[in-house]
Amino acid sequence: MDLNSLPKQGPKQVAEGKAAGSSSHPLVSRTMLEVMQNGGNAMDAAVAGSLLQAGIEPHMTNHGGSVQFLCWHAETQKTYQLTSTGTLVPGLARWSPVPESMGKSCAAIPGYMPGLGAIHERFGTKPWKELCQPAIKAARDGYPMYSWQYGLLTETMSDLTYFPASREIFTPDGFLTPVGELRRNLPLAKTMEGLAEEGPEYFTSGRWGQNFVTLANELGWKIELEHMSAIAPRWQEPLQYQHGENTVVQLAPPEQAGVFSQFALGILSHMGITDKGHYSQSAESLYLFGHVLRWVSWELGLLQDPEMFAVPMEQWASDDHHRRVAQIILNSRPKLDLSEHVRLTAGKGGAQAAGIPPSEADSCELSLVDPEGNWVQMMHTGQGGGMPKVTVDGVFMHGSAANANLQMGISGWTTGSGRIKCIVGNTLVIKDGKPWLALGTPGRPHLTVPQVLHNILDFGMDPYEASVTPRFWPLGEDYTIEVENRIPEDVVMGLARMGIQVKPLGTYRWNMGSFQICWRDQTSGHIKSSCDPRRVGESVAF
Repeated sequence: MDLNSLPKQGPKQVAEGKAAGSSSHPLVSRTMLEVMQNGGNAMDAAVAGSLLQAGIEPHMTNHGGSVQFLCWHAETQKTYQLTSTGTLVPGLARWSPVPESMGKSCAAIPGYMPGLGAIHERFGTKPWKELCQPAIKAARDGYPMYSWQYGLLTETMSDLTYFPASREIFTPDGFLTPVGELRRNLPLAKTMEGLAEEGPEYFTSGRWGQNFVTLANELGWKIELEHMSAIAPRWQEPLQYQHGENTVVQLAPPEQAGVFSQFALGILSHMGITDKGHYSQSAESLYLFGHVLRWVSWELGLLQDPEMFAVPMEQWASDDHHRRVAQIILNSRPKLDLSEHVRLTAGKGGAQAAGIPPSEADSCELSLVDPEGNWVQMMHTGQGGGMPKVTVDGVFMHGSAANANLQMGISGWTTGSGRIKCIVGNTLVIKDGKPWLALGTPGRPHLTVPQVLHNILDFGMDPYEASVTPRFWPLGEDYTIEVENRIPEDVVMGLARMGIQVKPLGTYRWNMGSFQICWRDQTSGHIKSSCDPRRVGESVAF
């Protein structure tokens, strides 16, 4: 195996053509491209890519997790949203098969396969069985282990080896598959074959669903087979709002990143921030943006599932409210030079103080445009469903971080109707009635999507460059700000004068996301696609 040909982090090539796609793994991107080249639409390609990716990026996603989907349908000229997160069982308390010391994930009914089934039923043109074939082949014949995946799997060895069935697929001889050698998952290949023959129901009422329920009961989670399909995926109208000349389309509640982006961009529009310079070059802009993200994170803790809570969208979308918040932040800046304070307190605080805990798992984003003009931006993830650390017929699961809380994160309610709320950032941007930009990312997208949208829509950056630009977390309660350390020294010193200590996150921080982007080139009319250098993806086009 040529190690130079393995997926790797680093600068990426932008692809251009009449159709394009982007994912966080080259094999997935090429598979999606082949589906479209063979006559499938973007929705077919997204289904095939998701089924494959859940097998070859188990550190990011799995078939027992969740799916969130946003698309522009060329035939109807409309946008559609699907939410298919994991669901909690009414009448049963939160439950996990592992000690709390291994994490606070709980079990949830998987939403992954019902979500893909709903997408295919509504928009698919290719036979379901055909779309399953790449996933079957990769599980049966194997795919090459690459260094970045090996490193992340090594970090989670205690999770991967807790149960015997998980050890069998990750460490069959006691060790992870070495870099450059083929990693196979024969139990998953058999599961994918059953899925190809029986359709998505194989995971709810079929053999896999039955085995899931049986094992859950043996471990102490007293669910029934009916629970596997009790709460169907939810189709709903996506959130739309105007930003300058563009209409931004994002996921509506219970997803949070859309409301977050609208609120944050609205506040920034009242700060004159484009005149102050870009946040990567201006201490004042980074100071203000950090405060904005902190404020919005705090206020949107009140955002819950609209089927269970009142959601004050009118207030959060209000330009007057955005202006008032902007004025509060602008008029609360320090009057003195606080550099000496920063010098005396340097070294205090950090990620936990800033409220950004390290990631245990992540997700996968797909971006697609087909020759007919269908646009798809979707995320699939191992988070939000399944039994934590448990493997059923080759499917290793992460479980759900579902809690009833006011934090900006994953939370849910045990009622039988409320969806787990997440922070997924699928985004389409429309101008003159047609989409021209689609983007999204894993890695706390409610915090990073506003940054990249700001770069593109407010500063006119090329979308790929907008995704490469340094990212940061909100201003911490301890007056630290964590940022990728590619900002100039004068910005660091300018922040110190305002009392803010910079915490460097490395040159490129992988868990700050992996933007997958498609956009229409204004000159050629062609579709371009890009993927983030922070992970190992590839953009493709034909």
